Amino acid sequence: MGRRKNDRGTSRTPRAQPPRRPGRPKVCLFCKERIAWVDYKDTNVLRRLMSDRGKIKARRVTGTCRQHQRDVATAIKTAREMALLPYVVRTASDRGPGRGGRGGGRGREQTPRSEEPAAEPEAGPAPAAAGADAPEAPQAAPDLEAGAVPEEG
Repeated sequence: MGRRKNDRGTSRTPRAQPPRRPGRPKVCLFCKERIAWVDYKDTNVLRRLMSDRGKIKARRVTGTCRQHQRDVATAIKTAREMALLPYVVRTASDRGPGRGGRGGGRGREQTPRSEEPAAEPEAGPAPAAAGADAPEAPQAAPDLEAGAVPEEG
């Protein structure tokens, strides 16, 4: 009998997890300082509550309480609209060519164009003779010297 693809053995022992140390509980910055409201103009505090990419950090990361986290989110969104904070922070890895997109790829490097004239077309059928069906060529404007007034007539 053959083995089934999903049969990974008969013994299913759980992996041993390292013992977890209880971490220090985080305290809300705004409750600790007894700040009445989160000010959208205080960009230094708001930047501490944002990631390096410009995202709002979660409560479990920052330690803010439920109500102040809502106020922080509103303040960050208001500060973004007022152009005090960026919506997205671009990193150095974002500016590279990447995989497609606007940056181009490996095979699409911009090379300076040479000043060689375009190749002449090969001799083919002669152009049609100027006749009744040919469009009229635009007339050249008369050469005027600077400041000269064209004569009417």
